[in-house]
Amino acid sequence: MVVYMLKREPIQSDAVYSREESAELLGVSLSTVKRLIAAGQLEASRPDSIRRIFIKGSSILRMLEETKIEAVR
Repeated sequence: MVVYMLKREPIQSDAVYSREESAELLGVSLSTVKRLIAAGQLEASRPDSIRRIFIKGSSILRMLEETKIEAVR
């Protein structure tokens, strides 16, 4: 059996990503990113009069750190 690992770009803490880019970086669907934002687990910004949603790389990294699963021994 051959297992292929996808190589993803590292998340840059000072970069700004769209929801689609965030989903790709995390390897999840766009709807999952939307749920994470709605649940307050992933911080996002939408300036007035702009339809687009922005997500800082630091917000993605913080969410990953805060939801880290500790190893069960």
